[in-house]
Amino acid sequence: MLWIITKYLLTAGVVVLISEVAKRSDKLGALIAALPVVTILALIWMYVEGQGQQKLANHAYYTFWYVLPTLPMFLLFPLLLSRYSFWWSLGVGALVSIGCFFVVVYIAKGMGIELL
Repeated sequence: MLWIITKYLLTAGVVVLISEVAKRSDKLGALIAALPVVTILALIWMYVEGQGQQKLANHAYYTFWYVLPTLPMFLLFPLLLSRYSFWWSLGVGALVSIGCFFVVVYIAKGMGIELL
């Protein structure tokens, strides 16, 4: 139980750190947020908990494919935010990401990669 609490605290601490840094510096906050911190933490937790190399490799591999459809949102969100509310902009960005996800799944399937 102590291990799970430690994982939660460290992982939450990273998110809080990013948001605090972003309050002071847009660029530095974005740089830290763009780093694959969550994936790195997940890989560390999985490794420490004895997951095999194949499981770790699969996690990194599929993370690559699942990140791709989120990228358009980061270009669309600022454009929408300058015209609409935060929640509407975020919602549309999320819907675009979902749509892009299915496009990536379709393209990847044509390359012999099963994402679903």
